[in-house]
Formats: sequence, structure tokens, C-alpha cells
Amino acid sequence: MTFEPIDAQKVADTVNKINEALKDKPVSKKVSQKLKYAEKNWPKNIEKYDQQEKILNGRNSYSKTDPDATFMRMKEDHMLNGQLKPGYNFQISTNDQFILNYSIHQHATDTLTLPSHLQGFHSLYGHMPDTVTADAGYGSESNYLYLEEHFIRGFVKDNYFDKDQHGSDPRHPFVADKLFYNEEQDCYYCPMGQPMTRKAESTRTEKDGIVRRYTSYQAQNCQGCPLRGMCHKASGNRIIEVNHRLRKLKAKARELLLSEEGIKHRKKRPWDVEPVFGNIKYNKGFKRFMLVGCEKVEIEAGLLSIAHNLSKWSS
Repeated sequence: MTFEPIDAQKVADTVNKINEALKDKPVSKKVSQKLKYAEKNWPKNIEKYDQQEKILNGRNSYSKTDPDATFMRMKEDHMLNGQLKPGYNFQISTNDQFILNYSIHQHATDTLTLPSHLQGFHSLYGHMPDTVTADAGYGSESNYLYLEEHFIRGFVKDNYFDKDQHGSDPRHPFVADKLFYNEEQDCYYCPMGQPMTRKAESTRTEKDGIVRRYTSYQAQNCQGCPLRGMCHKASGNRIIEVNHRLRKLKAKARELLLSEEGIKHRKKRPWDVEPVFGNIKYNKGFKRFMLVGCEKVEIEAGLLSIAHNLSKWSS
């Protein structure tokens, strides 16, 4: 079922029609009060909601004191209770602890910041970087595709890369990612070694705008299986959904990360970018922006980056 958008004028017209229809009929006090409330508040509220929607511009929150700021969970939370505070996501690219590029974002998650940050790099230097090394916060299907489309060698972890390397993956050992996939037969094998055949395909458009295709596979006979209680709890035969494009992109990324070059990049990243943030926050004492609005905060971030680079160059 789809719904047409409703504007303030439509609401006002509808309330007027109801009032006109009930004009010569006996109406209870309660109904009369509700109609008066609707006539007075609903059109005005819709206009207010439309204005708020424009300010949000795809975000899930904004601050009344700084509409450009989004509520985010801050690491420096003296209350230690995960308070949400208005802020900006400050992203930097570094090389040997020098800031090469910076950008300000209204999204709390790092995943959505990578493409626009790299576009900023391109506008500064006239080309994309040859390689990008980033932690698991940037590992998403859309980011892997973006790096491929722009011929950038991406050493970017997925969410479970480190846990898999240390054998501490908290997920169940029978999750779909850990089942064996037969590329030739296009089937998965359940923990008992029985084939799970292809069932259907579906697509979903996610928040980042990318259309993801999912393929479902179903086991043939789970009845009486000794592993059923551990494998799945659903009634009937087990069904799994797989995003094959993401599976292949993750496999390619992991191959790069585990190569000799990838190990070198992974070792370099923590002492390259993290000390820059440490220097800015703790040595320089800069833990919050003093200005409001994206434009002013971006200028502030630029001055901060220049100051860091000059200090680094002169030391």
C-alpha cells in the first residue's frame, strides 16, 4: 500500500469538509473539541514537520542550537553512560602523520563518509589516491564498490576481519558466512554436509542508496537432524540469505589485507593516523569545535589541520 504525501492545505480542506458536513447535525462536546484542535493545530504542525524534514536532509536528528549538527555518541563522555551530543564527524587522510585532506560530515557512522572524503582529496590534488587503508568502520559494500570503480587499492577491513584473525568471532559457528559455498553447483552445504539449494532472489535499496541483491538457499530436510537445535530455531527447513556481490568483495579485500603488502599497510595505519587525533585532542587540548554550522566548522577544522602540519614540520 502506498500513501500520497499530505500537505497543510489538504489537511485544512479535509477538516473544513468535516465541519461543513456536521454543521446541521448534533455533535458531542468531545467531537467538537477534537475538530477545533485539528483545525487549529494539524495544518500548522504539518508545515513545522516539513520544515524539520528539510533541516534533517536524510539525517535522523539535529540540534536546535546548531541545526547542521547531528546527535552522536561521543567517546569523551564523562558521565560514562553513552550520552548523545550534537557534533560533526571529523575525517582526515594522513601520510607520515601529516594531514593531507580533511572533511566534515553530518553522519555519525564512518561508513557513509568515505566517498565524499575521497572526492575532496581529488578536488585538492587532481587525482585519487593509489591506495587507501582504513579500519572496519569503513568496510561496506558501497565503499568496496566505490574503491573498485575508481581503481583504488583498498586495504579496508570488514566488521569481523580482526575477530576472525584472533579466533574470537562472537557469531554462531553456523552463520551463513561460515557455511561452505560450492561456486560450480551454486549451493551451500549445511553443517551436516547436506546441500542447500537456490530458492529465490530479492533486492533491497539501503540507506546509502545502493541496491543490494540477495539470494536465498534452503536446506532439503532438517527433520531429525542432530544439529538442528544448534543450527537454527525456525520451523521447517532452514533458509539463508546471501549477498554474493558483498561476499566476493569481502573475499577480495581480505586477500589484499592478508598479503605482504596488506600486512605492511595494516601495521602502518595505527601509528600514522591515530597519533594525529591524539596530538590534536590531548596535546593541543582541542576536544570540541567552538563554532556552529558546517561551513564555519569546516574552516575551524582546516585551521586546526594547518596548525598540526606546521607544528609537525617544524619539530
